[in-house]
Amino acid sequence: MIRVSVFYPKGDDATFDHDYYREKHVPMCTAAWDVTAEIDKGLNGPNVAAVHFFFESMDAMQTSMAGPETGKIMADVANYTNVTPVMQVSEIV
Repeated sequence: MIRVSVFYPKGDDATFDHDYYREKHVPMCTAAWDVTAEIDKGLNGPNVAAVHFFFESMDAMQTSMAGPETGKIMADVANYTNVTPVMQVSEIV
């Protein structure tokens, strides 16, 4: 199992629309990539938010990321934040 985590670091000028993220952006991702996701709303620590997507395998993740909807998903980031996201790919052990 592969987990792709996307973190949104806090910053002095950071803006983040949690409602849009939860109701529009993440559902767009899960539909396009046919995966499940968990969303974090940062209460303390270094991130204002994070999301964790779960893929069956590295091949499944790479196929999904190369799909036709990924460009639309990336373009949608500007609709909810001005933060540059940080991504981590992990194997769940």
